[in-house]
Amino acid sequence: MSKYIDIHSHLNLKQFDVDRDEIIQKLKDCDVSTITVGVDYSSSLFALELAEKHEHLFACIGLHPSDVLVEEFDYSKMLELSRNKKVVAIGECGLDYFRENDDSFKSKQKEVFHLHIKLALESNKPLMIHGRPSKGTMDAYIDILNILESYKKKNENLMANFHFFSGDLNIAKRIIELGFTMSFDGPITFSHDYDEVIKTISIESIMAETDSPFAAPTPYRGKRAEPQMVKEVIKRIAEIKGLNEEEALHIINSNVKQVFDI
Repeated sequence: MSKYIDIHSHLNLKQFDVDRDEIIQKLKDCDVSTITVGVDYSSSLFALELAEKHEHLFACIGLHPSDVLVEEFDYSKMLELSRNKKVVAIGECGLDYFRENDDSFKSKQKEVFHLHIKLALESNKPLMIHGRPSKGTMDAYIDILNILESYKKKNENLMANFHFFSGDLNIAKRIIELGFTMSFDGPITFSHDYDEVIKTISIESIMAETDSPFAAPTPYRGKRAEPQMVKEVIKRIAEIKGLNEEEALHIINSNVKQVFDI
């Protein structure tokens, strides 16, 4: 296990095409592991290929909710990928109402989300949840939680992490009541919007990520995010929680091990 673990990055995207090998080597030199997250079948397959080549990389496979009208979710092909031990999660999946709130689009997202949950249960792997509500609401989070609650009642083994969490304290409490976790990104280093949630909830429900190449933390803001920058996210979580950085890191790593079995 590496010292630092970025639980959500996209080394499989085009933003890393020019220097992907160098970045992967940099991670090894910096003692950083990361979960490379798929957004469709081809990027999920590529995430797995990278994970199989590099001991410090892991894969997450799924179809992003924004792309459910672009690509059909092929359950059998995703199930085959999920059987690989380097696949540690299913997603990113969920509901995204931010850019489009059309009822038919929302219905298709929910249909595909149910398939991801089925796959997670069949493969015994946690969900990597993408939730993005429409502006000024918590609607996508509410719908996601209502769906997950119905499954959790039937199967206590269902696990999920809410990536790039931007919900309010009430949503965070519902997530914790279900035994799920949430992860935070670069924006917590330059915005106080996340402070109340991080300060209030138990650190045993928190993990850290970069969502590379997006949303780089301070002091890299405006640049391409890279997984080793997760150190800055962990540092800020420790500051908000009033904890020693090494203590916070130890707990966060324990959370990663428990959820993703890394």
